[in-house]
Order: sequence, then structure tokens, then C-alpha cells
Amino acid sequence: MTERYPDQWEADVVLSDGGTAHLRPIRPEDADLLRTFHARLSPESIYYRFFSPRPQLSDREIEHFTTVDYDRRAALIATIAGEMVAVVRYDRLADRTETAEVAFLVEDAHQGRGLGAVLLEHIAAAARERGVRRFVASVLPDNRRMTRVFREAGYRAEQRFEEGVIELVLDLEPTDTSLEVMSAREHRAESRSIQRLLFPRSVAVIGASRAEHSVGQTVLRNLLAGDFSGPVYPVHPTAVAVAGVRAYASVLEIPDDVDLAVVAVRADAVHEVVEECAGKGVRGLVVVSSGFGEVGEEGRAAQEQLVRLARAYGMRVVGPNCLGIANTDSDVRLNATLAPTMPGRGPVGFFSQSGALGIAILQRTAERGLGLSTFVSAGNRADVSGNDLMQYWEEDPATRAVLLYLESLGNPRKFARLARRLGRHKPIVAVKSGRSTQGVPIGHAARALTLPDHAVSALFEQAGVIRVEDLTELFDVAQVLAYQPLPAGDRIAIIDNSNSLGLLAQDEAVALGLEVRPRIDLGPRADADDYEAALAGALDDDTVDAVVALFTPPTIGGYDVRVPERILRLATEGRKPIVATYLGTEGMPADLRVTGPDGMAAEGSVPSYTAPEDAVRALAYVIRYARWRRRPPGRMPVFEDVDRAKARELVAAWLGDGGPVEVAPEQAAELLACYGIGLAGGTDGVATRIVVREDPSFGALISFGIADETAELLEDRAYRLSPLADAEAAEMIRAIRTAPLLLGHRGADPVNLGALEELLLRASRLGYDLPEVARLELNPVMVGRSGVAVRAVTLTLERPLGPRPELEPRHL
Repeated sequence: MTERYPDQWEADVVLSDGGTAHLRPIRPEDADLLRTFHARLSPESIYYRFFSPRPQLSDREIEHFTTVDYDRRAALIATIAGEMVAVVRYDRLADRTETAEVAFLVEDAHQGRGLGAVLLEHIAAAARERGVRRFVASVLPDNRRMTRVFREAGYRAEQRFEEGVIELVLDLEPTDTSLEVMSAREHRAESRSIQRLLFPRSVAVIGASRAEHSVGQTVLRNLLAGDFSGPVYPVHPTAVAVAGVRAYASVLEIPDDVDLAVVAVRADAVHEVVEECAGKGVRGLVVVSSGFGEVGEEGRAAQEQLVRLARAYGMRVVGPNCLGIANTDSDVRLNATLAPTMPGRGPVGFFSQSGALGIAILQRTAERGLGLSTFVSAGNRADVSGNDLMQYWEEDPATRAVLLYLESLGNPRKFARLARRLGRHKPIVAVKSGRSTQGVPIGHAARALTLPDHAVSALFEQAGVIRVEDLTELFDVAQVLAYQPLPAGDRIAIIDNSNSLGLLAQDEAVALGLEVRPRIDLGPRADADDYEAALAGALDDDTVDAVVALFTPPTIGGYDVRVPERILRLATEGRKPIVATYLGTEGMPADLRVTGPDGMAAEGSVPSYTAPEDAVRALAYVIRYARWRRRPPGRMPVFEDVDRAKARELVAAWLGDGGPVEVAPEQAAELLACYGIGLAGGTDGVATRIVVREDPSFGALISFGIADETAELLEDRAYRLSPLADAEAAEMIRAIRTAPLLLGHRGADPVNLGALEELLLRASRLGYDLPEVARLELNPVMVGRSGVAVRAVTLTLERPLGPRPELEPRHL
């Protein structure tokens, strides 16, 4: 019996060198592709695959290899530019149907690009879907490259040597090691793909019009004005030169290699341009052209076709409908944007989805004296996304902090995973628009979020993302993170020469939950020596973690111009952050700037704010992030009494082929028992509510709160991604505003927090293990001094759209 063609196995993948390839199941009509592919193979590659010379395949072999049933026998091929470059296949063993023999073959010219690892990852997922549990691979001892691919996959493996052949047996059940291997491969590949875009050796501007202020000419002039380190090639169908630079009628006529193409032609002409770029060997596209997904269904179809075509030829796409990309590295000096103002070199990476807003963002960045390492405006975000940039910035030594302006989240769970890892050593500050609607701008390749906005904020906080209210706060916080050290705690000193300014700062600090040390009011006649003494004392005080320095000119007479020099000197010598309100200036004023070799602000520069409240608010965001970063990430507990296999059997039996299914309470109790959770009565205390659910965007989630109408009215719920680490469960309980009811409010006995934390951990593991659990509600859960008791449960099962994203093979 032949299964339906499994189009769910098709995928665009990023290779280890940053290029792309398309993976899909083999079909009978691929006979010519396979024959041509085999003819390009070296005798050595053929021998390693077939254990004998085989210069060509017979018609019978071609038919056998291309005609599969996608169950007993299956094969995936990798194509680039329409040519087959690799193949992997499995064949079930007749006597052991849960075991299959696996083999892959990569064209010599594409070996070393990570195709073998990608193919194994995808064929393993396909095999698991069909009930295959083990792979057997026979490898010649000299074929070290293939042996290494199998051994480094991270699966549990056994090896034996028989009759001159190494036989490897791989258990396909994902392990922590195999998941780490997949994640690391994804990270390296996606990081490299962005690096190729940001470090081109040459750039072509296709659609470089001679019309002044046109899109194409604007990009061309910005590239030239920015002094790009490589050659720039205008492409125009008739012009001999554009902006004084020799032009070419087509990218194919450019005599030298082209790494990056900026596309500024009509939307209906982009398809042809992509074909030409592919023929030229261009490695990346920045499509500033509009007229795609943002104009309706026809434009969306053209946008999807653009991305499919580019990836098929090994190219990543920024855009369409984007502002462009920039890299301030002195070895590149790339300004491939429409922005008239480009900030100087600095430690901040900036990702923006909006092209129109991008111009204003860059202008405000420059006005504040904030330096950028790299900038990417993704426009409709059809391909390259913020997740890709986070992969790159994690490894980029020039980037110390990351700023994100987000209008949509294409893969929210992956975003949270990457942000949590990146945020451990580089802070991420984000503005997420659409708070009131949670909708997605027209043209974005993403689904709308179904969670309330406060839940999204909670998930950002869990991942360590500093979510701010608006662009002004984005820059306010960035100024601290870019140039000042992180604080060790929340104790701040306020030094001022104006009582009113000092009180404003103190009120804001108290409102934000900061601990204010005795305020130091130096009075309106304070000079540089007074500030130096006060600041030095605060920096030397072990009970102070950060300093807010306020300086305003007195109402009568002049002021000591040496004050900023003293503040700056002590800031560069100390290891505590200092923020200032200095003469009402905003940004990185020259008087408080450590000047780098290019004139830009350098580490140790003191950020200034127009109002003391802004300075304190920015510092408070940074203090909360520093607290998250200091907190141990915790560990995922292992419960020996959990019977995951039985739980899966129960869910499969109840769900059958249909869904959704409302499960009877006694059956739900049976499922809970598989995770060591029992229904009970008798425990008095505080009534709480735990909900486990499968969210279409974020995956497995758990929420917790007090079970009463007031808490529900105020939406006092804590949300976290599942599974929880032990530290996250403890933090989750304390995150709700009504947490004091559990902690001994007004002399009441505190509840058994350890028992409540364990229940949260077990429930979150259940939701993560069983994606069919659409919604599980434990309500009420009585929490008292002696322990917890789950009084009632409701359970809804529904067949998920696909496997857990963490267990899927990595793809774009």
C-alpha cells in the first residue's frame, strides 16, 4: 500500500555555511534528477554508499529508488536551484518492522555543508511518524565522515564490527543530547546565514533609477556615502551610469561576483530578478520593493513565491517592503537602507519590522548618540526574522545589547527559547506593538496571538526579555545597558542639587519598588568638589548598588562646568551604574561621554535624561533584568513515579480519530494519577486555580492564580511556558499580586509552598508531554499549611496540528 505523498515532510533548511536547501520526499518523476545526481558523484562517494563500483544506475534501480510507499520505504532528497544534491532513505527490515536500514549520500561538491546531519534529522522525524523506532546503518570503516554524522547526532547508539563493516544501531527516541545537537546546528547555521548578509564583499542595487529620490537611487547613494568597503554595482536596463557609477543592464552582466543584491524594482518584476540573482550566485537578497503581502491576497501569494524561489536557490531574504540593512563595522561600512541618517559605531544590535518607522528609529538613535553594531529592518518578515538576528547577535562580539521593535511573532516559542539563552549574557529590550488587539499587520507571515497581552509580557519576563512600553523607554533603557555595568541589587543613591528634582526621583523609585538610600541633597550652590565627594562616597558604599546623579543650573548665577568631568571620571573608575539628569539633556551628551576613536560614546559614558523620573524608570528596568540574570535558571525535576507511556495510551484511546473530546472527571483523574497528582478533599486553606493548555503560538502553557472572582476580574494570573524548572515554579507563585494570601498575610499561617510548587511542576510536565491536552483545569486546588488538595478537574483533549516544535527537525 502506498501512503499519500507526505507534503508535511517538505522543508526549507539552512546549511552550516548559511546557504539554504529544499528538502522533500522523493517521487517517481525524480528519475532524471537521480540519474544526473549519480553521474556527478565521485567513484569514492559511490563506493562508500554501495560498497562496490557503480558508475551508473540501471533503469530498474532508478525505479526502485524513486518509487517508495512513504511507510515501509521512504526517501528525502535535498535540492538547490532545482538540482538534487543529496538523498537519504530508510527501508524497514522485514522481520523487525520497528527497525529500518538508513543510508544517505551527498554530492561531493556539497559535502562539508552539514547536509548529512540535516538529512538524518529529518528522516528520523519522518520515520518516528511512521512508527519506526530504530535505525541500522552499515558504514565502511574508511567512511569517517558518515560515521561522524551518525555518532554526533546525539541518539543512543550501539556499534559492532562485522565482516569489515561497522554497524550502528540508533534509538530514534529524542534525548537531551539529540535535542541539544539539533539546537546547536540550528544556531550555527542561522547565525552564519545572517553573517553572510551583513558582511558582503560586493553589493548590486537592482532598480537603481536615475530619478532623484527614487528608492533604488536612494539606496545606491547611501551605500556610496557610507563608504562601503567593496564594489557597488547599479543595475539599470538602459542607463550607462547611475550616480556616477557604471551601471549594468542585468545582474548577470556584472563581471565580478555579487554577494548581496538590494532589489528595488516593481513587485511584478521581482520574480525575474530573483532568477537572475540565482544564476549569478548571489548569496542574499534585501527586497525594499513594496506591493507584496501588505496589499492583499495576490501580493501575499507573490511574497510566498518570492521566498520559495530564493530559498530554493540557496538565498535568504530580508523583506519585502523593508527599509534595508546596515553594518557599522569598519571593515564593511554597509548602509544598504533608505534611511538618510545612520548612527555611528556602537554596541547595540537593532531589529525592526516596520520599514516606515525604521527611518524615525535610526534618526532618534543618532540624536541620542547611541551607537549601533548592526541594523536590520525586516519589513513583512517573510523570511529573515528577529529570531535569526538573535542567533547571530549571540555570537557577535561587537553587540552587547539587543533592541527589538516587534509587530508580530512568527515563532513565539522559539523566540522565548532563544531569548532565554541570549539574555543570560546579553540583554534584550523589546517593544511589542498591538497590545490592544494582539493582531498581525497585513503582510506579515505570522498568526495573531491568542493570549492576553499581560500573559505575553509574563512569558517575555520568563525569558529575560525587558519589555518596555514605547520607543522612548526603549532608548532610555538601551543607554544604560550599552555603556554602564549591571547593578548588583536594587539599592540606589540619589545625589542632587535641587530638592524638587531629588524628591521626584525618590517618589518614582519608591513607586517602582526600589530601595532608596538616604538622599544626598547638595543644594543649589554645589560645585564639582561636592559632587565628586558625594559620588565617591556612594560608589564606595556597600549598601548602594546604583547612583542617580541630578544636576540642574541654579536659578541665580552660573554653575561649575567641571561637574560633568568629575561624574564621568568616577563612572569610568567604578563598577556600579550611574545615570544622570544633566542640564535637561537627553542621550549621551558630549560632557558625559567617554569618546571612542570614531568620536562615538564608549563604555563608561553616562546616559542623561530630561526628567529624573525617566532616569529612575530606565534604571529600574535594568535592575529587574539584572535580578533575572543573577537568579539560577533552576533544574528540570525528574519524577520517578510518572508513567508517561500509560498516559499516552489513555489519551490515544480517549481521543481516537476525532476530537475535541470532553473527558469525564473520573477518567481525567486516572490521567492525573499517571503524573502523581491525586484528587482529594479535606485540606482547608486558600483556593487556587491551575490551568494547563496548548496554545497555538506558544505551545504548552501553565497559568496559576487565586480561585475567586476578584482575581479573575483583575486577571491576576501568572503564565509560564511548560515544562517548568523548579526555580520558575517558585517564582510563579510569588508573581501574582495576591501572593501575600499564600505567604502569611496579616498573621495567617503560610501555606505549604513546597507542595504547591511540586504540583505546578507535575502539571506543567503533563501538559508538555501530552500536546493533545488542549485544556486541563484544576479548580479549586486547596492550599494549606499541611499540603495541597485538588478538589475538581476538567479536561479537554484535541488532536494537535503537529509534533512539539522542540522535537521537530529544524527548518525555516
